[in-house]
Amino acid sequence: MFGRQKDPVTSSTDPAADAPPVDQAATGKGRPTPRRKEAEAANRRPLVPADRKTAAKAARQAQREQRDAEYRAMQSGDERAMPARDRGPVRRFVRDHVDARFNLGEYFLPVAAVFLVLQLSFTQINPQIAVLALLVLYVYVIAAVVDGAILWWRLKRRLVVKFGAVPRGTLMYAVMRAFQLRRARLPKPQVKRRQYPE
Repeated sequence: MFGRQKDPVTSSTDPAADAPPVDQAATGKGRPTPRRKEAEAANRRPLVPADRKTAAKAARQAQREQRDAEYRAMQSGDERAMPARDRGPVRRFVRDHVDARFNLGEYFLPVAAVFLVLQLSFTQINPQIAVLALLVLYVYVIAAVVDGAILWWRLKRRLVVKFGAVPRGTLMYAVMRAFQLRRARLPKPQVKRRQYPE
C-alpha cells in the first residue's frame, strides 16, 4: 500500500527467468535425425564383392595358409595353431595316453591287407588255407575291438580322476587314434612307448 511498487518483470521468483538464455545449437546434435531408409542404406554392405575372382582367390589363399599352419602345428605339437578338435588339455592327455600304449588296432590295416591277399590267393589253390586266413583275420578284429574297449575303460577312469568329467566325443577321438599307425598319426606323438601322462 505504502511505498514503491515492485516491478513484476524484475522481481520474479522463477530462477529460470533470471538465467541467461541457452544456445539451443550448442546443446543439440546440430543435424536432423536421419530417416530410416537413409540409416539402412548407410549400413548396407554388398553380399557379393565387386570382383568375385579376386575375392575367391584371396579366400583360397587364406584357407591354404591356415591349413599349412595347422599341419606345421600338428607336426611340432604346438596347440595354438592346431584345429579346434585337437586343442585342450583333455585331448592332449588322450593323445599321450594312446601313444604311450601298444594298441592292436594300430596294426589293423596292414594285417587285414595281408590276410585278405592270402585269402584271395588261396581260394582256388587251397581253400582250407583261405578259410584259415579269414578266420585268423576275424580273430584279430575281435581282439583289436576288445583291446580298444580295455583302452577306453582305463582311459576313462584316468580322465575322471584328473579332469572330473569326460567330454563328449572323447571316446571316438581315442579309438580313432588307437586304430591309426603310430607314424601316420596327426598330431604327431609327443611321448615314447610306456611314457604315460601324469
